[in-house]
Amino acid sequence: MVALALALVLALPRPGQARVPPQIAAHRAQARLNAVQVQIDRIARQVEQSRLEQSRLTAALRSTEQSAGAARAALAALRRQRAALAARRARLAARRRTRQADLAQAQQVLAAELRSAYLIGRQGPLKLLLNQGDPSRMQRMFAYYSYVGRQRAADIAAIEADLKGIAQLSAELRTADTQLRSLEQQRNAQVQTLEHATSERRQVLARIAARTRTGTQRLARLRRQQHGLLVLLAALRRAEARLPAERPQRFTRLRGHLPWPVAGQLIARFGQPRAGGLRWDGDLIATRLDAPVHAVAPGRVVFADWLAGLGLLIIVDHGGGYMSLYGHNDRLYARVGEQVAAGQLIAAAGDSGGASRPELYFGIRLGTRPIDPRLWLEHHAR
Repeated sequence: MVALALALVLALPRPGQARVPPQIAAHRAQARLNAVQVQIDRIARQVEQSRLEQSRLTAALRSTEQSAGAARAALAALRRQRAALAARRARLAARRRTRQADLAQAQQVLAAELRSAYLIGRQGPLKLLLNQGDPSRMQRMFAYYSYVGRQRAADIAAIEADLKGIAQLSAELRTADTQLRSLEQQRNAQVQTLEHATSERRQVLARIAARTRTGTQRLARLRRQQHGLLVLLAALRRAEARLPAERPQRFTRLRGHLPWPVAGQLIARFGQPRAGGLRWDGDLIATRLDAPVHAVAPGRVVFADWLAGLGLLIIVDHGGGYMSLYGHNDRLYARVGEQVAAGQLIAAAGDSGGASRPELYFGIRLGTRPIDPRLWLEHHAR
């Protein structure tokens, strides 16, 4: 857009050139403005498409995040079920150990009682003869041992049945835990898939949001530059009417002998790559704030105003189609239409137009074509 603005500035008729009819000049200016409008329309469509894509991805992201949340909740529920099953199995194991101990004790007691009953049964007749005991008492004792034995056997059977039930329930719990573990693995894989999809959508959404912001910023910048071109066109038309005719100067004789416009360090040269895939069409000289900027040759000021991308800019017409440009100034000392001499102070260096530090953009044009300033400046840098 700076190139378009400069082309519009440099399209004005200069001394020694045939004047362009106002109708043709207006047509050329309108063509350039139309080119800007085409870019504005194209970027506006891109921004709108990015916003639609951003809206679609946002809806998809919301659905994915909700699904992931539901899957995580289901996974947590399965883990709670497995934890409850594990606790129940632990309680059953403890109960089984207790009942096994009860069974062992009951079996020991029953075995002791059976041995006692057996011994009494063998010695009963002999004791009855020798001790002349009461037969009815012996019968009662035998009946007691028989009753106790049956009761012990029933207790043992009940314990064994309880242990069998515990074993069956433990087996069922193991089967349920296996099923829950399989479901948990499936749900965990689903959660990981959804989380991966969520992460990818977030990254794509972030890229689209950044692209939308960039497009919006470019669109705003183009619209500002479009407005600047309109204002500049009107100002140049008014300035053109006030410019007197002038005899062309012999600027070509100064090739290789022009003084440097400002003291500083050359940090970007003509033709070097710059941001956005463009190349520098002039030199960039780092300097100090308020450093004096001098005209490199005599001529007439044809532009002295702020221009997007170059800030406060002065353009000096040296005749024969040659012009010198001085951008990023902090203050301008020469006015449009003013005749300046070689070495005359015309501006104070600055960082206007978005420069990151005090610097001077210096360019030379032949008509609208940029020329390498190093072919014209003295060989020693200042």
